[in-house]
Amino acid sequence: MSLIVQKFGGSSVADAERVMNVASIVTDTYAKGNDVVVVVSAQGDTTDDLIDKANEINPKASKREKDMLLAAGEQISISLLAMAIEKLGYHAVSLLGWQAGFETSSAHTSARIKRVDASRIKREIDKKNIVIVAGFQGLSKYGDITTLGRGGSDTSAVAIAAAMHADLCQIFTDVEGVYTADPRKVKNAMKLSEISYDEMLELATLGAQVLNNRSVEMAKKYNIELEVLSSLKKASGTIVKEKSKMEKMLISSVAKDTDVARISVTGIPNVPGLAFKLFTKLSAKDINVDIILQSIGHDGKKDITFTIAKDRVDEAVECLKAYVETIGANEVLYDDTVAKVSIVGAGMESHAGVAAKMFEALYDAQINIQMISTSEIKVSVLIDAADADKAVSAIHAKFFD
Repeated sequence: MSLIVQKFGGSSVADAERVMNVASIVTDTYAKGNDVVVVVSAQGDTTDDLIDKANEINPKASKREKDMLLAAGEQISISLLAMAIEKLGYHAVSLLGWQAGFETSSAHTSARIKRVDASRIKREIDKKNIVIVAGFQGLSKYGDITTLGRGGSDTSAVAIAAAMHADLCQIFTDVEGVYTADPRKVKNAMKLSEISYDEMLELATLGAQVLNNRSVEMAKKYNIELEVLSSLKKASGTIVKEKSKMEKMLISSVAKDTDVARISVTGIPNVPGLAFKLFTKLSAKDINVDIILQSIGHDGKKDITFTIAKDRVDEAVECLKAYVETIGANEVLYDDTVAKVSIVGAGMESHAGVAAKMFEALYDAQINIQMISTSEIKVSVLIDAADADKAVSAIHAKFFD
C-alpha cells in the first residue's frame, strides 16, 4: 500500500462537473489500495473574485483581514469535493489548513510553512478516510489564519508529502505535463517524460505556470518525487526528480515571463559602495532583483539597469528617487513593456555554443536583445514584450525542429 498526495488546482474543480471528475480520479487511486491525501485550491477564479470584493470595500484593507477572506475559497472547494466523494460511496473528511497541522510564519498573504503536524491527517487515514486538505493556508503562532501567496497549494501538497514520507506527490493541472514550450502558444511543443528539480525550479522561477517555485524547492530539499499531469485527460505526465535517467537534452524548455519591468538609475557617481547601498534599499523593501547590467560612460559616471517584478515598479521607483537625490545621480527610468525569454537545460553545462544558437534565432527573427543573464543551466534575455511570443517560437524552432 502506498501513500499518495494529490493536488488539484482551481481549474480542476471550477464547477460541479469537474468536482465530480476529480472525485473519480481520487477514488480510483484509493480503490487500488492506496492511502490518499488530497490538497485542493479554491474553485476557478474564486480567489480573484474575493480580492475584487475586498477592493470594493477597502483597497487598503489589512493583510490579516485579506487572509481571513481569501482562506474561505478553499473551504468551499474541500467541502464540495468531500461531498462528491461521499456520493461515490467512499468516506472522506475535509480539513482546513490549521486542522491539518499547518504552522506558518505570520507574514500575512505570503506566509512560509514552518512545519506540518500531520497527526490529525494520520488519524483520519487510520479511520479509512480519504483526507481532503485546504491548500494555500495555515495558522501563525498568534492563532491567526495565514495564506501562502500565489501557487501556495502546490507548496501545501509537497509539505504534506514531506511530513508523511509519501511515496508520490501528484500535481494535477489543466495541462498534461511539462513541455518544451507553452503548448498553447507553440504548436510543436513536446511533453517531457522527466525533468530534474534544478531545471524545473528554473522554469518555475521564470514564469512557467506549471509548478510554484517554492514547491519545487521543497521537493528538492526533501527528495519528494513529483508528477505533473492533467486532471482533464487520462495520460502520463512529467516526473520531476533529482536526476533524470534520460540523456541530457541540450535544452529542456523555452519559457517567457511578461511580469517583469526594467529600471535604470543613471549618472551614478563612480564611488565605491553606492551600488551596494542602492540594492540594500530595495532588499529592505523585499524587492527581488533579477538581471543586472552596469555601464560606465565617458564622464566616468555609471548607469545601473536591472529587472524586477512588474507589480513592484511603483514602490521601487519611489524608493530609488529619494536615494538618487542624496548621491547626486541623474534620474530613475523604468519600462514595463518588456519580457524575459529563457532557455533552460542541464545539457548546456557540457555543450558549447548554446547561447550563440539562441542569439542566432533571435537575430533571424529580427528581435533586439536589451539585457542578457546566464547561469550553468539557463540563458535569459530581456526583449520588448510585443516580441515575446515570436521569440519563444523562433528559439523553440532553432533547438527542437
